[in-house]
Amino acid sequence: MTPTHHPWRPTRRRLTDTLLAALVPVAVCSVALGGLTTWVSAGNAGTPPRIDVSNARVFLPYGDTTETAAFFDISNSGGADDRLTAVTSEDVRGEIMLSSHRMTSGAAAYAVSVESAAVPAGGELSMSPQGVDAILRAGADWRTGDLVAFTLHFRHSDPVHVPAVVVRPGT
Repeated sequence: MTPTHHPWRPTRRRLTDTLLAALVPVAVCSVALGGLTTWVSAGNAGTPPRIDVSNARVFLPYGDTTETAAFFDISNSGGADDRLTAVTSEDVRGEIMLSSHRMTSGAAAYAVSVESAAVPAGGELSMSPQGVDAILRAGADWRTGDLVAFTLHFRHSDPVHVPAVVVRPGT
């Protein structure tokens, strides 16, 4: 007797298992596509950093020292993060160092050199004596109200040229 061969027939269980196995990747792709569509619709997809610098100021040195600090408010209205990597100036003697201030347990502060400072997408970096600043040697003839030309360099954005006003600390 020869065995009879029955053609494959889908059963209700086989169809249910196949449908459930296909449903998971389709659902995940749909959620991912919805998230990307929302991100693109909000205007955040593919927009580079858009850097703007304001409130540029440099402290007038106090006493016999020529060491001082410059501060800038840097905003990024773009959709990608950027980093401030350097500050330069032809009006300054020597190198300008980016630094961050740290507190000791005795409530004293000290400066630490940093390679760069984050300028987040849609956010800002507000440089201050308590945070990130640019340490430099002031010109001997600087007076309150003078303008000092600086160039801020970024990892992804073009350099930004900005004049900073010389101010007395605390003003």
